[in-house]
Amino acid sequence: MTVHIYGVSCSSTRKARQWFRKHGIAYKERNILHQPLTIEELKNILQMTVEGTDEILSTRSKIYKELNLNVEELSLQTLLKLIHKYPRLLKSPILVDEKRFQVGYHEEDIRQFLPRKTRQLQWLQWKVDLGLMKG
Repeated sequence: MTVHIYGVSCSSTRKARQWFRKHGIAYKERNILHQPLTIEELKNILQMTVEGTDEILSTRSKIYKELNLNVEELSLQTLLKLIHKYPRLLKSPILVDEKRFQVGYHEEDIRQFLPRKTRQLQWLQWKVDLGLMKG
């Protein structure tokens, strides 16, 4: 299972890349400024969100403000074309594999990409360390 890191060159993207490397998790990185996401890829990402475009749009980005966007007035197709044309409209990084999705680098949340067995072992070790398990 390979994780895809979609983003721009920023500290959050670098932290995510370092985290995956440190934990031996295969990933493919794509700089969306050089190779923007296709409309189809954007649709696939949106299907994984809970809050839709609110979850992936960078409303604090310079381009968002320059375009003076009112997302509520745009059709989904128009918005997807704008994101494709202006990749900086997206938050960075967007982390995706076959089952999981995350926007931005968050130390606690990124653990979801660890294999289940690794997470279970870490949980057991934590319990041992806290003296919650009789050894």
